[in-house]
Amino acid sequence: MSVIRVGLVGLGEVAQSIHLPVLADQRDRWQIAGVYDVSPSLVARCSAEYPTAKAFESAEALIGSPDIDAVFVLSSDETHSRFVRAAIRADKHVLLEKPACLTVREIDELLELSSTYDKTIFVGYMRRYAPAYLAAREELPAFADITHVRIFDLISEGRHFLKKSQDILYPTDIDPDLLARGAREREALIREVVGADAPADLVRAYRGLTALSSHHISAMRGLLGEPVRVVSAHRTNGGANTGVTFDYGHFAAYYDAVVDDLGLFDAMIEVRSNTRRVRIIYDTPYIRSLPTRLEVTESGAAGPVTRTFGPLYGDAFSNELEVFHRHIHDGTRPATDLADSRRDLALMAEIIGKMKQAS
Repeated sequence: MSVIRVGLVGLGEVAQSIHLPVLADQRDRWQIAGVYDVSPSLVARCSAEYPTAKAFESAEALIGSPDIDAVFVLSSDETHSRFVRAAIRADKHVLLEKPACLTVREIDELLELSSTYDKTIFVGYMRRYAPAYLAAREELPAFADITHVRIFDLISEGRHFLKKSQDILYPTDIDPDLLARGAREREALIREVVGADAPADLVRAYRGLTALSSHHISAMRGLLGEPVRVVSAHRTNGGANTGVTFDYGHFAAYYDAVVDDLGLFDAMIEVRSNTRRVRIIYDTPYIRSLPTRLEVTESGAAGPVTRTFGPLYGDAFSNELEVFHRHIHDGTRPATDLADSRRDLALMAEIIGKMKQAS
């Protein structure tokens, strides 16, 4: 099995708590060969913790290095398109954290640029690689028999879990001008979708869709295929909470997202027919190897009978990187590629359109 030399662009929460340790665990597949972040203290810490990791002075230097085979783009959302472009020009494999981009325009430009690209571009929707999700695909009712789908996200930010469990560095040495420029770029991209005069709560709702809801929108599509349309969408709590109804023809899929500071995580997908319920249950991904569960309930002569799969301790991020490595090795195309992510972004834009109509 070939060892792929990885360079990481962006060393924030997810890189520190997930990607770096998983890469180190899978040392038979990966070598952490380079790191870069806009925070010098993060670069210093991560290069010290992982001795094979060279500290690079810029993202472009890392991406262009002949000592890097695959680039992990883990940086702020507004930078994704720029760094993927650079990685394509440098002929690198890419793991791109979600969202792939913030606008359909950006991803269309990347799709055109990569139309004949023979390296792997993999978008990191790890919930689609969780053991319970993979098992659920074999347990779902026939599509024609589905009567109802319910998807729920109760989420508190990662810091609520990480500060109690891991030594994560939240840097204070990032150039304020760089932060301000990034914020302006991010705002401009979001405004392409929500509109120049959109209220702050609509901006926040779109940020929530791209950051949080993209996981379950992608997972829903992976299980059920493409919805016919977005029937309705609304936002409350200053845009932090979102409700969406997707039309699948003979059934609807209802999605609810709630974001608060309670420090809880409660996420699930439930698919029903008249005689079967399949429920996928997720815990916070910020703590590695917390179990996922799958419950399958069917009607029986004595009443409902539930089979439980789990707790399943297989780590979704570890599974994801194993699949990424396999695609690199085999030259095959991932399910979570740029074209797949475009459909997520198009749905999010449609959701924003429905929110505008409801305002």
